[in-house]
Amino acid sequence: MTSPERKLFDEISKLSTEQKNPRSINIDKLPTIEILKIINEEDKKVPLAVEHEIPYIAEAVEIIVNAIKNGGRLFYFGAGTSGRLGVVDASECPPTFGAPYDLINGYIAGGKEAMFVAQEGAEDFEENGTADVIKAKVTEKDVVCGIAASRRTPYVIGAIKKAKEIGAKTLYITATPREAFNIDEVDVAICPHVGPEVVMGSTRMKSGTAQKLVLNMLTTTAFVRLGKTYENMMIDLQQTNKKLVERSKRIIIMITGVDYNEASKYLEISDGHVKTALVMILANVNLEEAKARLEKADGFVRKAIEL
Repeated sequence: MTSPERKLFDEISKLSTEQKNPRSINIDKLPTIEILKIINEEDKKVPLAVEHEIPYIAEAVEIIVNAIKNGGRLFYFGAGTSGRLGVVDASECPPTFGAPYDLINGYIAGGKEAMFVAQEGAEDFEENGTADVIKAKVTEKDVVCGIAASRRTPYVIGAIKKAKEIGAKTLYITATPREAFNIDEVDVAICPHVGPEVVMGSTRMKSGTAQKLVLNMLTTTAFVRLGKTYENMMIDLQQTNKKLVERSKRIIIMITGVDYNEASKYLEISDGHVKTALVMILANVNLEEAKARLEKADGFVRKAIEL
């Protein structure tokens, strides 16, 4: 009988992320400039790998948008680099898009401590992923997205299995080829295959970059579809620091043509809500009417103005 350790060894040995990259085989003998050129050339492959996955990313976006419209949330579950990327993407959505802090959520194997100090053993057990899904109070309205470069991370698989059992929609982001994906019950798999890393097994490199690009695409596109932008400008950002306050004023000025003082006045009247300030100015209505129009338009400024 094959031991669990040997079974894991054989499984890892077959992963594309664990193969030696022929381009960097002599990297330890090269000068700095040549090492950097190799890394750069390999990094150029990442956006092309992501491009091949756009149809699947689009499917995932539709699932996320539909869930949020119906009272659901998005959860990321990952370990190591993958987990950190999910937590980062989730944490950046509230200040960027004015999203509630519990709408996009990131969970990493090992908990908060793993964001700063590796807790690698925490990823080895499916039950840890199961426990975090339960802790997160995932429901059938939600979307659970597993992130694992190798696709095989037990923590992530446990989270996906539990989410599916609950009835939530499930997504998976991995850097392994689609044909190697063996979690049949997932609703959408996104598989940018970036090939062997410059440093064998270091999935914080190309694999991590690919995952970051996909995460950017998922949440940015979803929030655009939910009315969080006007043209290509953020209009639901939260003024959590002085920079964002001034950015809000600049956005109002750029869209409406008012001067700095007027922009400041309308931002104050609207209690810092850029969308409301825009509708007040562009539709020439008072605060109450602007809020009512935005509610009728599901938060879309263009539709609110047309009303």
